[in-house]
Amino acid sequence: MQNLTPQGQQLINDLSQRYNLSYDAVLHMLIAVNNGGSSMAQFSCPELGGSGQWMRGGMTMVGDMFNNGLKMTVDNLCNDLANGLSNMQVFAPLPKGSRNSNQWWPQDLGLGQPFSSGAQNNIRYAIFPNRLAVEVNGKVTVYNTLDNNIGGVSQQQGGNDSLTFSSQYGTIAVSSLPIVTGSGNTSAPIPPPQNNFLDTNTPPSYALQNNNSMPQGNAQSVNTPNLGADTSVDNIIGLIEKLAKLRDAGAISENDYNNKKAELLNRI
Repeated sequence: MQNLTPQGQQLINDLSQRYNLSYDAVLHMLIAVNNGGSSMAQFSCPELGGSGQWMRGGMTMVGDMFNNGLKMTVDNLCNDLANGLSNMQVFAPLPKGSRNSNQWWPQDLGLGQPFSSGAQNNIRYAIFPNRLAVEVNGKVTVYNTLDNNIGGVSQQQGGNDSLTFSSQYGTIAVSSLPIVTGSGNTSAPIPPPQNNFLDTNTPPSYALQNNNSMPQGNAQSVNTPNLGADTSVDNIIGLIEKLAKLRDAGAISENDYNNKKAELLNRI
Protein backbone atom coordinates (compact mmCIF):
# COMPACT_ATOMS: atom_id res chain seq x y z
CA MET A 1 0.00 0.00 0.00
CA GLN A 2 1.15 3.52 -0.77
CA ASN A 3 2.38 5.38 2.31
CA LEU A 4 0.22 8.08 3.89
CA THR A 5 1.49 11.58 4.54
CA PRO A 6 0.98 13.11 8.02
CA GLN A 7 -1.99 14.98 6.51
CA GLY A 8 -3.43 11.72 5.26
CA GLN A 9 -3.08 10.07 8.66
CA GLN A 10 -4.75 13.07 10.33
CA LEU A 11 -7.61 12.93 7.81
CA ILE A 12 -8.26 9.28 8.67
CA ASN A 13 -8.11 9.96 12.42
CA ASP A 14 -10.54 12.89 12.14
CA LEU A 15 -13.05 10.95 10.02
CA SER A 16 -12.72 7.89 12.24
CA GLN A 17 -13.86 9.95 15.23
CA ARG A 18 -16.54 11.82 13.28
CA TYR A 19 -18.21 8.66 11.96
CA ASN A 20 -17.39 6.38 14.90
CA LEU A 21 -15.51 3.97 12.66
CA SER A 22 -12.18 2.20 13.12
CA TYR A 23 -9.01 3.56 11.56
CA ASP A 24 -8.78 0.48 9.32
CA ALA A 25 -12.35 0.95 8.05
CA VAL A 26 -11.74 4.58 7.06
CA LEU A 27 -8.39 3.63 5.48
CA HIS A 28 -10.15 0.92 3.44
CA MET A 29 -12.68 3.47 2.18
CA LEU A 30 -9.92 5.99 1.43
CA ILE A 31 -8.15 3.49 -0.80
CA ALA A 32 -11.43 2.59 -2.53
CA VAL A 33 -12.26 6.25 -3.23
CA ASN A 34 -8.72 6.93 -4.42
CA ASN A 35 -8.84 3.92 -6.77
CA GLY A 36 -12.08 5.31 -8.19
CA GLY A 37 -10.52 8.66 -9.04
CA SER A 38 -12.41 10.39 -6.15
CA SER A 39 -15.67 10.02 -8.09
CA MET A 40 -16.63 6.40 -7.35
CA ALA A 41 -15.68 3.49 -5.13
CA GLN A 42 -16.24 -0.24 -4.82
CA PHE A 43 -15.60 -1.54 -1.31
CA SER A 44 -16.06 -4.44 1.08
CA CYS A 45 -16.07 -3.17 4.66
CA PRO A 46 -17.80 -5.12 7.48
CA GLU A 47 -18.33 -1.95 9.51
CA LEU A 48 -20.26 -0.45 6.59
CA GLY A 49 -22.48 -3.41 5.79
CA GLY A 50 -20.05 -5.48 3.72
CA SER A 51 -19.80 -5.04 -0.04
CA GLY A 52 -21.06 -1.81 -1.57
CA GLN A 53 -20.59 0.85 -4.20
CA TRP A 54 -20.57 4.63 -4.22
CA MET A 55 -20.77 7.20 -7.01
CA ARG A 56 -20.23 10.88 -6.28
CA GLY A 57 -23.39 12.86 -6.97
CA GLY A 58 -25.14 9.66 -7.95
CA MET A 59 -26.16 6.56 -6.08
CA THR A 60 -24.84 4.68 -3.07
CA MET A 61 -25.40 0.95 -2.64
CA VAL A 62 -24.70 -1.07 0.51
CA GLY A 63 -25.22 -4.68 1.49
CA ASP A 64 -28.34 -3.74 3.48
CA MET A 65 -30.09 -2.23 0.45
CA PHE A 66 -32.92 -0.55 2.39
CA ASN A 67 -30.79 0.91 5.21
CA ASN A 68 -30.96 4.57 4.23
CA GLY A 69 -29.03 5.67 7.31
CA LEU A 70 -26.09 3.47 6.34
CA LYS A 71 -26.27 4.75 2.76
CA MET A 72 -26.07 8.33 4.04
CA THR A 73 -23.09 7.50 6.24
CA VAL A 74 -21.23 5.90 3.31
CA ASP A 75 -22.10 8.80 1.00
CA ASN A 76 -20.96 11.46 3.48
CA LEU A 77 -17.77 9.57 4.36
CA CYS A 78 -16.84 9.03 0.71
CA ASN A 79 -17.50 12.69 -0.09
CA ASP A 80 -15.28 13.77 2.80
CA LEU A 81 -12.54 11.41 1.62
CA ALA A 82 -12.85 12.65 -1.96
CA ASN A 83 -12.59 16.25 -0.79
CA GLY A 84 -9.53 15.36 1.26
CA LEU A 85 -7.89 13.69 -1.72
CA SER A 86 -8.58 16.81 -3.82
CA ASN A 87 -7.41 19.39 -1.29
CA MET A 88 -4.37 17.84 0.38
CA GLN A 89 -1.47 15.47 -0.23
CA VAL A 90 -2.92 12.31 1.32
CA PHE A 91 -0.51 9.76 -0.16
CA ALA A 92 3.25 10.08 -0.52
CA PRO A 93 4.08 10.57 -4.22
CA LEU A 94 5.07 7.51 -6.24
CA PRO A 95 7.44 7.59 -9.22
CA LYS A 96 5.58 7.70 -12.53
CA GLY A 97 5.46 4.31 -14.17
CA SER A 98 5.42 2.35 -10.91
CA ARG A 99 2.65 -0.22 -10.51
CA ASN A 100 0.64 1.65 -7.86
CA SER A 101 0.99 5.04 -9.52
CA ASN A 102 -1.99 6.58 -11.29
CA GLN A 103 0.35 6.81 -14.29
CA TRP A 104 1.34 3.15 -14.44
CA TRP A 105 2.11 2.97 -18.17
CA PRO A 106 5.73 3.29 -19.45
CA GLN A 107 6.91 6.88 -19.29
CA ASP A 108 9.77 6.50 -21.79
CA LEU A 109 7.38 6.19 -24.75
CA GLY A 110 6.09 9.75 -24.49
CA LEU A 111 2.46 8.62 -24.38
CA GLY A 112 1.28 11.59 -22.34
CA GLN A 113 -2.19 11.47 -20.78
CA PRO A 114 -4.78 8.91 -21.96
CA PHE A 115 -8.11 10.12 -23.27
CA SER A 116 -9.74 7.08 -21.64
CA SER A 117 -8.72 4.65 -18.90
CA GLY A 118 -10.36 2.05 -16.71
CA ALA A 119 -9.98 -1.05 -14.58
CA GLN A 120 -11.77 -4.32 -13.96
CA ASN A 121 -10.70 -7.10 -11.63
CA ASN A 122 -6.94 -7.58 -12.21
CA ILE A 123 -6.77 -5.56 -15.43
CA ARG A 124 -6.14 -1.88 -16.15
CA TYR A 125 -6.09 -0.17 -19.52
CA ALA A 126 -5.34 3.27 -20.92
CA ILE A 127 -6.11 4.44 -24.45
CA PHE A 128 -3.84 6.94 -26.21
CA PRO A 129 -3.68 8.17 -29.80
CA ASN A 130 -2.59 5.07 -31.79
CA ARG A 131 -1.60 3.23 -28.59
CA LEU A 132 -3.28 0.95 -26.05
CA ALA A 133 -1.60 0.18 -22.73
CA VAL A 134 -2.87 -2.89 -20.84
CA GLU A 135 -1.77 -4.11 -17.41
CA VAL A 136 -2.62 -7.72 -16.52
CA ASN A 137 -1.49 -9.01 -13.11
CA GLY A 138 1.07 -6.20 -12.88
CA LYS A 139 2.59 -6.76 -16.35
CA VAL A 140 2.20 -3.89 -18.81
CA THR A 141 2.04 -4.26 -22.59
CA VAL A 142 1.68 -1.37 -25.05
CA TYR A 143 0.04 -2.07 -28.42
CA ASN A 144 -0.15 -0.18 -31.71
CA THR A 145 -3.90 0.33 -32.34
CA LEU A 146 -3.32 0.95 -36.08
CA ASP A 147 -6.46 2.57 -37.56
CA ASN A 148 -8.84 1.23 -34.90
CA ASN A 149 -10.99 3.69 -32.96
CA ILE A 150 -11.14 1.84 -29.65
CA GLY A 151 -14.44 2.03 -27.79
CA GLY A 152 -13.73 -0.13 -24.73
CA VAL A 153 -11.68 -3.10 -23.53
CA SER A 154 -13.30 -6.22 -22.08
CA GLN A 155 -12.58 -9.64 -20.63
CA GLN A 156 -14.10 -12.61 -22.44
CA GLN A 157 -15.17 -15.74 -20.59
CA GLY A 158 -15.32 -19.26 -21.93
CA GLY A 159 -12.63 -21.16 -23.78
CA ASN A 160 -10.76 -17.99 -24.70
CA ASP A 161 -9.86 -15.76 -21.76
CA SER A 162 -8.09 -13.15 -23.89
CA LEU A 163 -8.88 -9.45 -23.93
CA THR A 164 -10.91 -7.90 -26.71
CA PHE A 165 -11.78 -4.35 -27.72
CA SER A 166 -14.55 -2.79 -29.74
CA SER A 167 -13.78 -0.59 -32.74
CA GLN A 168 -15.46 0.58 -35.93
CA TYR A 169 -14.60 -2.90 -37.32
CA GLY A 170 -16.39 -4.80 -34.55
CA THR A 171 -14.89 -6.86 -31.72
CA ILE A 172 -11.19 -7.59 -32.14
CA ALA A 173 -8.72 -9.49 -29.93
CA VAL A 174 -6.10 -7.30 -28.30
CA SER A 175 -3.53 -10.01 -29.06
CA SER A 176 -4.00 -9.32 -32.80
CA LEU A 177 -2.45 -5.84 -32.44
CA PRO A 178 1.30 -5.24 -33.00
CA ILE A 179 3.22 -5.02 -29.72
CA VAL A 180 5.21 -1.83 -29.11
CA THR A 181 6.67 -3.00 -25.79
CA GLY A 182 5.93 -5.67 -23.18
CA SER A 183 5.24 -9.40 -23.09
CA GLY A 184 1.91 -9.33 -24.88
CA ASN A 185 0.30 -11.80 -22.44
CA THR A 186 -3.39 -10.86 -22.37
CA SER A 187 -4.67 -14.00 -20.70
CA ALA A 188 -5.82 -13.88 -17.12
CA PRO A 189 -7.95 -15.98 -14.77
CA ILE A 190 -11.54 -14.73 -14.78
CA PRO A 191 -12.93 -14.13 -11.26
CA PRO A 192 -16.67 -14.23 -10.48
CA PRO A 193 -18.70 -11.50 -12.25
CA GLN A 194 -18.55 -8.10 -10.59
CA ASN A 195 -20.35 -4.84 -11.16
CA ASN A 196 -18.45 -2.52 -13.46
CA PHE A 197 -17.97 0.26 -10.96
CA LEU A 198 -14.24 0.72 -11.24
CA ASP A 199 -13.98 2.60 -14.49
CA THR A 200 -12.18 5.88 -13.79
CA ASN A 201 -12.24 9.20 -15.67
CA THR A 202 -13.83 7.40 -18.64
CA PRO A 203 -16.66 8.85 -20.74
CA PRO A 204 -19.72 6.57 -21.03
CA SER A 205 -18.90 5.58 -24.61
CA TYR A 206 -15.56 4.19 -23.43
CA ALA A 207 -16.80 2.43 -20.29
CA LEU A 208 -15.13 -0.86 -19.41
CA GLN A 209 -17.42 -3.65 -20.51
CA ASN A 210 -18.11 -6.96 -18.78
CA ASN A 211 -19.25 -9.41 -21.48
CA ASN A 212 -20.72 -12.01 -19.15
CA SER A 213 -23.69 -13.65 -20.87
CA MET A 214 -26.93 -13.89 -18.90
CA PRO A 215 -27.24 -17.40 -17.43
CA GLN A 216 -30.30 -19.41 -18.41
CA GLY A 217 -32.08 -20.25 -15.19
CA ASN A 218 -35.00 -19.34 -13.00
CA ALA A 219 -35.02 -15.76 -14.27
CA GLN A 220 -36.45 -16.99 -17.57
CA SER A 221 -39.59 -18.42 -15.98
CA VAL A 222 -40.55 -15.65 -13.53
CA ASN A 223 -41.93 -12.18 -14.08
CA THR A 224 -38.85 -10.06 -13.46
CA PRO A 225 -38.91 -6.24 -13.61
CA ASN A 226 -38.83 -4.73 -17.10
CA LEU A 227 -35.24 -3.81 -17.99
CA GLY A 228 -36.24 -1.24 -20.58
CA ALA A 229 -34.45 1.79 -21.93
CA ASP A 230 -35.24 4.10 -18.97
CA THR A 231 -31.81 4.89 -17.47
CA SER A 232 -32.71 7.47 -14.80
CA VAL A 233 -30.91 6.72 -11.54
CA ASP A 234 -34.12 6.65 -9.45
CA ASN A 235 -35.86 4.20 -11.79
CA ILE A 236 -32.82 1.93 -11.95
CA ILE A 237 -32.50 1.87 -8.15
CA GLY A 238 -36.20 1.02 -7.97
CA LEU A 239 -35.74 -1.88 -10.39
CA ILE A 240 -32.77 -3.18 -8.39
CA GLU A 241 -34.86 -3.09 -5.22
CA LYS A 242 -37.62 -5.07 -6.97
CA LEU A 243 -35.05 -7.61 -8.11
CA ALA A 244 -33.83 -7.93 -4.52
CA LYS A 245 -37.38 -8.73 -3.38
CA LEU A 246 -37.69 -11.41 -6.06
CA ARG A 247 -34.38 -12.89 -4.95
CA ASP A 248 -35.40 -12.85 -1.27
CA ALA A 249 -38.67 -14.56 -2.20
CA GLY A 250 -36.77 -17.29 -4.04
CA ALA A 251 -38.23 -16.34 -7.42
CA ILE A 252 -34.80 -15.77 -8.95
CA SER A 253 -31.37 -17.06 -7.99
CA GLU A 254 -28.57 -15.00 -6.45
CA ASN A 255 -26.62 -15.38 -9.70
CA ASP A 256 -29.55 -14.09 -11.78
CA TYR A 257 -29.97 -11.16 -9.39
CA ASN A 258 -26.28 -10.19 -9.59
CA ASN A 259 -26.21 -10.36 -13.39
CA LYS A 260 -29.39 -8.32 -13.83
CA LYS A 261 -28.19 -5.78 -11.28
CA ALA A 262 -24.91 -5.43 -13.18
CA GLU A 263 -26.87 -4.93 -16.42
CA LEU A 264 -28.87 -2.13 -14.82
CA LEU A 265 -25.81 -0.42 -13.35
CA ASN A 266 -24.15 -0.40 -16.76
CA ARG A 267 -26.98 1.81 -18.05
CA ILE A 268 -26.23 4.68 -15.69
